[in-house]
Amino acid sequence: MNNTKVFRMTFASVYPHYIAKAERKGRTKEEVHAIIHWLTGYDEQALQRQIEKKVDFETFFASAPQIHPNVSKITGVICGYRVEQIEDKLMQQIRYLDKLVDELAKGKTLEKILRK
Repeated sequence: MNNTKVFRMTFASVYPHYIAKAERKGRTKEEVHAIIHWLTGYDEQALQRQIEKKVDFETFFASAPQIHPNVSKITGVICGYRVEQIEDKLMQQIRYLDKLVDELAKGKTLEKILRK
């Protein structure tokens, strides 16, 4: 599969969709930020800089301070693929984020989403 198109998409172009999906289901922007902070290690200021700079997903994840060590606990299906079986590391990281936002929208508690 050629993932170049997805990797070159700007994080800033997809970010509003994460927020909208959560808010449609009664969740908050702050909860989405908590997920992003947990997954990537970005603090609030660094996250805002990435959005303002309109970095692509490849740069967003490559620049992440630290991908959380518990990402291997994220399992399940997103977009028809089991996230734990995705071989391309970058695509897997993108799908981890998709999966976590999806779990938030489905009503899971933040504690469970963050694998505490």
